[in-house]
Amino acid sequence: MTLFFYLLITFITFIAFLHAWAKKRYDISRTMVINAPRDVVFSYVRQLRKHPLWVPWFSKYPKTVLKHKGEDGKLGAAIYWKGENKEVGEGTQKIIKVKHPRVFETRVLFVKPVKVSMLTYFAAKELEPGKSKVVWGIRGNLPFPLSVMSLFYSPDKLMGKDIEKGLINLKTRMENKVQV
Repeated sequence: MTLFFYLLITFITFIAFLHAWAKKRYDISRTMVINAPRDVVFSYVRQLRKHPLWVPWFSKYPKTVLKHKGEDGKLGAAIYWKGENKEVGEGTQKIIKVKHPRVFETRVLFVKPVKVSMLTYFAAKELEPGKSKVVWGIRGNLPFPLSVMSLFYSPDKLMGKDIEKGLINLKTRMENKVQV
């Protein structure tokens, strides 16, 4: 019985050490050049109702329930989602900064399955008329036990490919003028 308690204390100490050692902050971003005017791209991106058309997480889970609040694309507008499974979970995304036509930020709060808050940001820069450089990113803090899990599966691996795919979807829609 004493051996069991020593092993348990050793295991707990090891997990605490991993948590202390792990990076708790992350910032994942991707950049892409889109052959469309900055104003057009920015106006499209800031509309939360259009996110299901280009953000890949929506297409992965088409039965997710979405509810909108406020004037879309304006400060304070929000979207609520509730998924059909634990992978999608439940949460809100609220616009917290709009500096037209340069910067757009939202606060994402996951309520289920794990309570996590993150900031998403989108920036657009006009390279030349009709050509824009865009950056889409996510930053936040990893609470325990996600900080320990990130040592084995980084947030960049978890979300980076989806951000890239979202930018490709956005580029396709903007360059083919599919804006629905």
